[in-house]
Amino acid sequence: MQGTSEKNLKTMSMIAIGIGLLMAAAIPFLVQMSLESVLVHLLKHVETHPAFSSGLKLFDFFYPIWRALIFVAGIALIVISQEIKKGEAWTYPLAMALFALPSIGGMFMFLPYVSFVPGFPLPMIISAIGLTGYWSFIFLRQGTKIQKWTRFGALTFIGMLSTHAFTIGIGAQRQMWTRPGHPLYEDFSWWLFNWVGEVNWVAVILLFASIPLLAVGRRKGWWLAITGAIAILAIDIPTQFIRTSTLDYLYGSILGIGVLIFTMYPYFKQHLLEDEAPAVEAAVVNET
Repeated sequence: MQGTSEKNLKTMSMIAIGIGLLMAAAIPFLVQMSLESVLVHLLKHVETHPAFSSGLKLFDFFYPIWRALIFVAGIALIVISQEIKKGEAWTYPLAMALFALPSIGGMFMFLPYVSFVPGFPLPMIISAIGLTGYWSFIFLRQGTKIQKWTRFGALTFIGMLSTHAFTIGIGAQRQMWTRPGHPLYEDFSWWLFNWVGEVNWVAVILLFASIPLLAVGRRKGWWLAITGAIAILAIDIPTQFIRTSTLDYLYGSILGIGVLIFTMYPYFKQHLLEDEAPAVEAAVVNET
């Protein structure tokens, strides 16, 4: 992390340790408490909405998967914390990817609270823990103010789109398992629903992979991000016109457009990618 002050490196190291400990020691319990609340209320919801019965298996599978991912990511942050303090360049993109896991996973686990789970949404705490590290590292690393704010916008929208796309995939699978005439498809709208869900899941892989690369201005990350966003737009926009009972695909399209604005608009792009930054900025000392 060339150019980042020693003070900021120490702060980043401490943040990695603190958030890593929370991810490894606190978040697993928050996930379990959230999962139990979701399952209890979903069981009641299924009594009047049997189509939601597949959600019991899906949530019971994916909540623990996210818990495991976040736990390992927390351990990794603690392990690399001293290398962060030394300013090792490779630690920054890795830390950004690790912080993204609770940020994205927490938002996914929050969504059942919107539909049928009352009370305070514990997953928001999970997401906030990840975002604390995610955003802090963006602003603590050396760079101009416009570089930092551009990366803040781009990486935040990529994370939001990743969460939404993952959730779209979950929703598609939930309805596929309980669709009329299962295992057959009654009409085009049903296999379209399956198609859009799996396209969104594939796009999540591209979007997540772009985070550590774009965090350091790498063009490979830019290509991954715009490919994922355009793929989502290409499937979500027409799907919204066919499945009009929900606005989920509209929301996904809006987030996809947000990603493209921060990655493709020339002014943002030149500050996002290091090889396109104006020459004068290469010599600018960290602005605080």
